[in-house]
Amino acid sequence: MSTHTAYAIEIKVESRYLREQSDPSASRYAFAYTIHIKNTGAIAAQLIDRHWKIIDGNGELKEVQGPGVVGEQPLLEPGASFTYTSGCLLETPIGTMEGSYGMRAQDGHTFAAPIALFRLAKPNALN
Repeated sequence: MSTHTAYAIEIKVESRYLREQSDPSASRYAFAYTIHIKNTGAIAAQLIDRHWKIIDGNGELKEVQGPGVVGEQPLLEPGASFTYTSGCLLETPIGTMEGSYGMRAQDGHTFAAPIALFRLAKPNALN
């Protein structure tokens, strides 16, 4: 069994602006993001921790690290999925997030599942 197919996590992200929780006059822009995680590998793997890099429109970097996601450390059997929604606040109407999940496979192997860069943007902020 090759390492590539044994340990494979697919991550898809959807983000949205939360107008009702934002206050542009106070430089407060709220965003939600929904993460879909699927184990496409051949071995069960548990999400142990997360590491986020959040960059606002001014180029300010904030890093967030911690155990699990939304209070959980889900175990994903091959083919299984886990979906959750979380959020973040920015001081600008646009920004980006990217990061990784620290995973531990059932056989004890640890690996990082990368989360590709995605945009957080107030509607029409980029027009």
